Amino acid sequence: MSSSDQLQRVLFEQADIRSVLTGLEQSYQQAIEHHQYPALINKLLGEMMAAVSLLSATLKFDGRLLLQAQSENQVKVLMAECNHQRDLRAIARFDGELPEQAEFCELLRGGQLVITIEPDQGKRYQGVVPLEGEQLSDCLEAYFSRSEQLPTQIHLVADEQRAAGFLLQVMPAKGDSQTDWEHFSFLASTLTDEELLELDNATILHRLFHEEDCRLYDPEALQFNCDCSRKRTADALRYLTQDELEEIVREEGSIDVNCQFCNERYSFDQADITLMFSDSANIKGSDQLH
Repeated sequence: MSSSDQLQRVLFEQADIRSVLTGLEQSYQQAIEHHQYPALINKLLGEMMAAVSLLSATLKFDGRLLLQAQSENQVKVLMAECNHQRDLRAIARFDGELPEQAEFCELLRGGQLVITIEPDQGKRYQGVVPLEGEQLSDCLEAYFSRSEQLPTQIHLVADEQRAAGFLLQVMPAKGDSQTDWEHFSFLASTLTDEELLELDNATILHRLFHEEDCRLYDPEALQFNCDCSRKRTADALRYLTQDELEEIVREEGSIDVNCQFCNERYSFDQADITLMFSDSANIKGSDQLH
């Protein structure tokens, strides 16, 4: 990686093909340090975070993109999200002890991959494909092939300290030169995990495409950031009735909610519950509770 916690777009001048390179380090470590996940889950979440940052770079919108793998097996959920400000976060849910090594789809056999786009303005979009193939990259390539009809090649790697990703894709609404795609995808297929983690982006591009005319755009910073807040937590609690919440407070003394992503704790007492259901709780943008 040329610099950690950055993504860079690449455009090939003589072909309707684009590429994105991403590298995560501090943002990746901050996302997993709030939990005590086993090494295998940490590596899979690193791949998920690299993948969602790559996907976010292919879209032009203000909002967030969520990538979720879910199953009824031992690993229930792997989820990562990235917004247009390049804020990342991730989480996992699983049962029992996991093996030291296993392929992505082995742990989520029979599950599905869900890609959700939540624009700040406009309709929410969700695409779902079965988890097929051994790795997350295989599943994402299948998603683009089925849902978007875009030939795509993806490389993902993580080692608990760093994560990196590479995406090569035919540009939407552009030419469909099969010869160009076969040429570029063959060159990209020679990229190794070690090269993706160790080499800077310019070196990777030169090694893969030194005979091609390509433009490497300025890097965009990536960072871990959780957008949880006391107000958003209170809004979620209001899906219960005031009586139900007050009963919990009487029994427990307070309602304590931990953010699943960053472990920030939000506590609500009787005065908070009363305020949540008062007229003042509906003031737009208010984050003031007792």
